[in-house]
Amino acid sequence: MSELLGKDVFKLGFGFMRLPKLESGEIDIEQTKKMVDLFVEGGGTYFDTAYVYDNGMSEEAIREAVVKRYPRESFTIATKLNAAMHCNDEESAKQQLFTSLERTGAGYFDFYLLHALQRSNIDKYNNYHLWDFVKKQKEKGLIRHWGFSFHSDPELLDQLFTEHPDAEFVQLQINYADWENPGVKSRECYEIARKHGKEVVIMEPIKGGALANPVQEVKDVFAKANPDASCASWAVRYAASLDGVLSVLSGMSNLAQMEDNMSYMKDFKPLSDEEQEVIRQAQVALRADNSIKCTACHYCTDGCPMSIPIPEIFQVWNNNEKYHLFNGGKRDYQIATMNRGKASDCIECGQCEAQCPQHLEIIELLKECRSFEA
Repeated sequence: MSELLGKDVFKLGFGFMRLPKLESGEIDIEQTKKMVDLFVEGGGTYFDTAYVYDNGMSEEAIREAVVKRYPRESFTIATKLNAAMHCNDEESAKQQLFTSLERTGAGYFDFYLLHALQRSNIDKYNNYHLWDFVKKQKEKGLIRHWGFSFHSDPELLDQLFTEHPDAEFVQLQINYADWENPGVKSRECYEIARKHGKEVVIMEPIKGGALANPVQEVKDVFAKANPDASCASWAVRYAASLDGVLSVLSGMSNLAQMEDNMSYMKDFKPLSDEEQEVIRQAQVALRADNSIKCTACHYCTDGCPMSIPIPEIFQVWNNNEKYHLFNGGKRDYQIATMNRGKASDCIECGQCEAQCPQHLEIIELLKECRSFEA
């Protein structure tokens, strides 16, 4: 039962952040429509997007794949206002809401969020008076419920809920890998939200896809417990088993991923005590993984003065560590950086680290990745 909505909700949410793409780089709308149909047929209603996702193509995909094809009251849409990206002043920040309404054709948003709040950008949300703005838009009927997504420490989260007790929900990064991660502090943030009586929308339950294909030691733990269950199913069910969860967002990129998620979420069963023990074993096995914990959200690349494809470079690093790529990963690195900046082009301006939800030391990591250029 959702405390916010006063009714039972289908726990899986469809995140429109990592949609299938055509060779042209545009979103594959026809495959997205098939994914939406399968999601809706199984009981799904919650669609999540943001003003900054895919430079607006994500919100437009919501219009084409969902809004134009289903009765408006049969689904809910969440989108977000990002004051740290694609805007330079209060007026342009507030305009994002109206642009999002135009892109989606939704008429109103069921859930509206101030996006990716952290210590490096909180002043913009305060100075641009965006807390009052979303409340006024709710009074006008353009927003039904408002909250914020969060990528910082529990102390700031506690402060925000104390200062803004009328925020109705929060979106947090929660997965079994980050539950006790000192850089993310999923457990502590979750506990703060519940202390304030707020429901939680969970993002990154599969950590950008990393937990769908974890290191072999983790795969072995899950295969021993249940050889028929996908690694992704363990991650999503772990998140959905927490109390007070409004939705668990999965950024599915193809029809096969949707089919897998729906196979265990249509008739969702929380993890048993025995299955929770399996998760604890997986957490132990995961601690030996030395890969770069990048989720490829690309927040770091927006505004990079040297146009460095940071997530793609980190993926080359991780693949080389895991699979020992041909020529030490140099060929893959050349492809990833073709006509774009290289790790050695970094001028250490720090804008990427200010935007990173994972709080990675990107500048130092890029120095390590220069080895691909030798």
